[in-house]
Amino acid sequence: MQSNISENIDMQAILGIAVAAGEAILTVYNREEGFEVETKSDASPLTIADKMANDIICVGLKKLYPAIPIISEEGKSIPYEDRKDYDFFWCVDPLDGTKEFIKKNGEFTVNIALIKGQTPVLGVIYIPVQNTLYYGSETIGSWKQLPGETPKQIKSINTTTWTAAVSRSHADGKEKEILSQYPVTNFVAVGSSLKFCLLAEGKAQIYLRTGPTMEWDTAAGHAIILFSGCNINTLSGKPILYNKESLLNEGFLCKVD
Repeated sequence: MQSNISENIDMQAILGIAVAAGEAILTVYNREEGFEVETKSDASPLTIADKMANDIICVGLKKLYPAIPIISEEGKSIPYEDRKDYDFFWCVDPLDGTKEFIKKNGEFTVNIALIKGQTPVLGVIYIPVQNTLYYGSETIGSWKQLPGETPKQIKSINTTTWTAAVSRSHADGKEKEILSQYPVTNFVAVGSSLKFCLLAEGKAQIYLRTGPTMEWDTAAGHAIILFSGCNINTLSGKPILYNKESLLNEGFLCKVD
């Protein structure tokens, strides 16, 4: 597959797919009668909204770019032997923050990323409840689009005192010890990939995750923070890579450069 394919991706079309998936999620989220919650094999929750969003994203991406394979949370069973030589692939989390979705706090997102080799080169995060888009690529930088407004480029902001973005559903006791090594004076708790967005637009300077995540949890946010001026590495200081034999990520630290 040609090496410049990421430059030829229609970002507006990808944003449209993310928004369509978000609109489908909201039809479930806003049901007065509620919705059924299943439990997956790893004990994490699953709703019909996850499945609906996944279908919309996969159909949309395959229609536009049939040659680019998809690794998705709801379609993750592709054997490593079949995917290990992917030049490019989409990494998709159709509903990131299902726990937040179930709690009805609005802090859930649609995540779509394009991976080149083992590195994100494009990312889209859509917040359905806010009708807000964050997106970035290696060719255009990172952007935020509020409803009815012109997109604005976003950059990370380094300050003398840092705000740490912390998880609402996955807080860990190790965080305090590691964060004490940095000039952190404030904390903001949000769910799902919204923590990456806070760093990308300069509202936080550090995001630590000591527990494991899956590749689709981080791919879109990784791209957006990367092209806004942040860096992200594992807790052992190594790059976070994608399309590994195991799709599990180890803990990571994301911070301003």
